[in-house]
Amino acid sequence: GKFVQALTRGDGVEGDDITNNARTIKSIPLVVDKNNFPEEFEMRGEVLMPHKSFSEQNKIREEEGKQPFANTRNAAAGSLKQLNSKAVAERKLDAYLYFMLAEKLPDDSHFKNLKIAKKTGFKTPEHTKLVNNIDEVFEFINYWNTERYNLDFDIDGIVIKVDSISLQNELGTTSKSPRWAISYKFKAENVSTKLLSIDYQVGRTGAITPVANLSPVQLAGTTVKRASLHNADIIEKLDVRAGDTVFVEKGGEIIPKITGVDIEKRNPDSEPTKYISECPECSSLLVRKEGEAAHYCLNETACPPQIKGKIEHFISRKAMNITSGEATVKALFDAGFVKNVADLYDLTKEQILKLEGFKEKSANNLLQSIEKSKETEFSKVLYGLGIRFVGNTVAKILANAFKNIENLKNASIEELTEIDEIGERIAGSLKDFFANSENLLIIERLQKAGLSFENIEQENKSDILKGAIIVISGTFSKFDRNELKELIEKNGGKNSSSISKKTTYFLAGEKVGPSKLAKVEKLNIKTISEDEFIEMIS
Repeated sequence: GKFVQALTRGDGVEGDDITNNARTIKSIPLVVDKNNFPEEFEMRGEVLMPHKSFSEQNKIREEEGKQPFANTRNAAAGSLKQLNSKAVAERKLDAYLYFMLAEKLPDDSHFKNLKIAKKTGFKTPEHTKLVNNIDEVFEFINYWNTERYNLDFDIDGIVIKVDSISLQNELGTTSKSPRWAISYKFKAENVSTKLLSIDYQVGRTGAITPVANLSPVQLAGTTVKRASLHNADIIEKLDVRAGDTVFVEKGGEIIPKITGVDIEKRNPDSEPTKYISECPECSSLLVRKEGEAAHYCLNETACPPQIKGKIEHFISRKAMNITSGEATVKALFDAGFVKNVADLYDLTKEQILKLEGFKEKSANNLLQSIEKSKETEFSKVLYGLGIRFVGNTVAKILANAFKNIENLKNASIEELTEIDEIGERIAGSLKDFFANSENLLIIERLQKAGLSFENIEQENKSDILKGAIIVISGTFSKFDRNELKELIEKNGGKNSSSISKKTTYFLAGEKVGPSKLAKVEKLNIKTISEDEFIEMIS
């Protein structure tokens, strides 16, 4: 029943420990009645700076000759990272906690759990409502579309959740978001400003993104100077031209985008924007692939932004997790020390010390981080290679299915598409990648450097379920769903989230949805219980 730790979610994998700072927030209780809760539980929510505190803090900052905070979001986030807890306490932050997690929750209702949490001393959103149908959802949305301006904090929309915890567990999550919750965003604030010029940026995949340079304008608490124009189709559709007065809004209150043009203010002599035909960085001819909106520079081995982007992706946290950043990558590239990801493993201390800002300790830290990255598992190395359409989840699926880089390299399109969740687009991208001799040379160098290009077999792993594709649904008494998924993989089987002709077994618990059962019956898939599954793998 005692407050133990507070953490930020960071990038979804790693964040910051903010325990001392969270203790200063009065709406977070330090002790609760443990009789109402499991022995260990977690509350999730948001820390915010109310408008009243924001105004008070900016008044103090101006009196002290300091730069005022730009907006409440940045002020709250920056405050939580302060090293001095006393300074955090003075900023009068607030917190709303809206999600409870535990092995065994007090109730199967998300709404009731929040009510219990509130009675015990947690500050939960007072405007939450349990509704029974879609009409009541829209009634709630319409009410808050105008009423939100009377709140002491900013909101950009409404979150709609499935109330039953067992249904939430059955629906599960994707690698990015839950399937049992969705947000409805209110129409964003809109301002007008002048479009000064259009630049073209090159991403690590060679995709070209046109970016509008704007006359600076205040929008949703920040000064906006640039906005994405996405691709040639958007430019043509909006008929946007340099010199135009354009309307700008923030998508999801974060990313600025141009939504239209004030035609009445257009210079009559202006001409339509002509999309570039050559790469702005290496002058290679641009190509537009069939069925895609973006133009691409195909010079992936000699176009500077693509090379730097690939290196940045390779060293990122979800890939090789090498302690470095964009500035270091740029410095290494500009100095000619690193031209591809394999060059990182040939770096010397003498080279690093030649870079601005690097001393003995920081050079040693970088070299140690590079050395430690050699312990990274195969799926993360595969993800780090930056193969188009091969994200984190797909890399894990491929690593589990093919076991090593040789098997994956030699797999045919047919063998690749037989794997659950691997379609022709991913398969085609893999074949293109391995057909490039420069990519094969980089892999060879990485192998010689000591990186892992095969799955290290886990102890006690069996192949009892080899070739079996299993879909899990319902609630279980002996194991939770994640434990069952681990057991399937440990015994050579594959997990799938959707029922198809390829499904071997349907592992059914209690409260399985009728539509799933009907599909299983229709496709004549064998249904097994939790006990039958345990017997199979024993």
